[in-house]
Amino acid sequence: MSLPHAQPVLRFHRLIPAARAPQRASRDGAGTLPIRAARYCDAVTTACAWGYWVFAPMDLSLYWDGDSLFWSCALFPEWMALDDAAQFPHFADAFDAMAPEAARGAAPPFLTRLPEPGAVQIWTGLIARTAPDWSLVIRPPVNLPLSGGYTLFEGILEPDLWCGPLFANLRLTRSHAPVRLAADLPLLQVQPLPRLAYGEAAHAMELAEGLGAAEWEAYGRDIVAPNADPDRAPGRYARAARRRRRCPAHADA
Repeated sequence: MSLPHAQPVLRFHRLIPAARAPQRASRDGAGTLPIRAARYCDAVTTACAWGYWVFAPMDLSLYWDGDSLFWSCALFPEWMALDDAAQFPHFADAFDAMAPEAARGAAPPFLTRLPEPGAVQIWTGLIARTAPDWSLVIRPPVNLPLSGGYTLFEGILEPDLWCGPLFANLRLTRSHAPVRLAADLPLLQVQPLPRLAYGEAAHAMELAEGLGAAEWEAYGRDIVAPNADPDRAPGRYARAARRRRRCPAHADA
């Protein structure tokens, strides 16, 4: 699938100016990967670098007592009940000032309490749009430990079809203690994905018993021979994978 060079696969629209801009995810997991993994494990580093980190638009804290939900932030340090939804501070008026008349009064909520116990939806302050036939995987940051007290739901959004807020759905897993979300730490990782990659064609699978001749040959090349060589340099697969990405025509050279 090819796209005109002038047309980006993914475009973010920032509606909350205070929100941190999305950032290309790094291969080293923001410096948290072990050095050996960052240097030699291309599978891990490629997964880390696929997509963009998206952040909460402000520092905030959530509190769940097993029944009721509360939230607070620097502007409003006292705990406020989250019974339904809450707007980002002062955003509703700013939204109406920028929106055409027909859209006024329809500002996306910042926090929304979901029906499931301890579940909250957080808006990032962004709207994402993709090129035709491209979707967006929404998931926790890859190989980057969460701060604790919550888990994130994963999803696949089709922003070429739907123009709405880019949000995170999370479930609090700790009650009777604050769960803090920092605006300078990634909240989500979003990854552009061709729709073909998860359509029915992508589910054509077969199971083979054992290996065929071609697979045994490849196994010997990739596993047996390197392990029989006491002087082998580590990271052969990582070098080959990087070389293929840089110059596909010479990947096997």
